[in-house]
Amino acid sequence: MKKRTWETLARTAITSAAAIGTFCALALPAGAHATVLPLQGAVITGSYNGSGAAMLGLDDLFNGSPNGNKTALDPLDTTVEFLSGDFAFGFDFAPDGTLSIYNNTGAALGPGDYRFRFDFGSSLASPITAFSVLDASMVGGLPQFAILNGGTALSLDLSSLSWGGDFIPVKMSIAAARAATVPEPGSMSILLLGAGAIALARRRKAPPA
Repeated sequence: MKKRTWETLARTAITSAAAIGTFCALALPAGAHATVLPLQGAVITGSYNGSGAAMLGLDDLFNGSPNGNKTALDPLDTTVEFLSGDFAFGFDFAPDGTLSIYNNTGAALGPGDYRFRFDFGSSLASPITAFSVLDASMVGGLPQFAILNGGTALSLDLSSLSWGGDFIPVKMSIAAARAATVPEPGSMSILLLGAGAIALARRRKAPPA
């Protein structure tokens, strides 16, 4: 799958995002607790072999513009967030922390110099605490990887992998520390009203002194 196909998917995702966001806002009950996913709201800056210019981001529609290596997640999770500048690799980050890495050449790909870094900055609700392989059964070898900068960046080395010509990705898992759940203002108001009602009922039931 080349740049053109990913770009078409990207345009569709961006066009639909506003409508989906509006629907979700209307559908969420007042005072509900939203579960914060590991990469929810993430904004990522990518580099390839030490070069930011060698990574193409979704927000830039993979055009290679200055600072085009920085992107938010695809709101519909239908396309990759990054293509390497040589179009050899695609990286799809999901809000739940699943990272899918594709051989984008359409042919077998042997070992080479394929080193990547992804920086999340302050966009994560909680620092990354674990980074692991979920499925690398369709490639020869294993990727090398590490958590950097106190859980705000990842390094990924694919140099030793041998890829087939299929489009089955290597899948990895990114996990983050869970932030404390805080009731939204609507929920807190309901709790306070409930506490007040209980206190009033007890006062009415209390025998006269």
